[in-house]
Amino acid sequence: MKSMFPILSAGLAALLAGCAATPVVVAPVAPNPAGSQSLSATGRLQVFSSLVEQSDDQNQAGDGSPFWYQHSDYSIYTPGGKLVKRVGNTVGHYAQSPDAVALPAGQYVVKARASDYSWVKVPVTVEPGRTTRVHLDDNWKLPAGIPKSALVSLPNGNPVGWRADVAKESGIN
Repeated sequence: MKSMFPILSAGLAALLAGCAATPVVVAPVAPNPAGSQSLSATGRLQVFSSLVEQSDDQNQAGDGSPFWYQHSDYSIYTPGGKLVKRVGNTVGHYAQSPDAVALPAGQYVVKARASDYSWVKVPVTVEPGRTTRVHLDDNWKLPAGIPKSALVSLPNGNPVGWRADVAKESGIN
């Protein structure tokens, strides 16, 4: 009986670890159909991944103060799974804004941390002269009157971005 408990504990731990490592996958995200457009041949991708507390131990007290938050790093892949880029998702040492990465137009998959999930995989469409934004930090404030059918959401209902297959057809201006 004593030997059965460690075996069961190890099996349960492996099962839970496997579930925690499996990313949530959502529908494809595209640029805001009402967003601005430039003449650039490349597009931009901005991922508002979960926020991570940072501290600067360089101060005189050495107690880790002050604290600030930055968006966590993420990776960009081809639809076939080949790594395109790892993104250190900051624009400056103390800045909270996520980095906007220039990419050739095309289809990609973002693997990032979301506020309520360990990992998520988000297929994204990058269009020339436009910015595709993925919101995983639960802080996206939507304009009034946006139909839910135009949005991609996580299983908990939090919106992530504009649906690639619906946003253009929805007539949002």
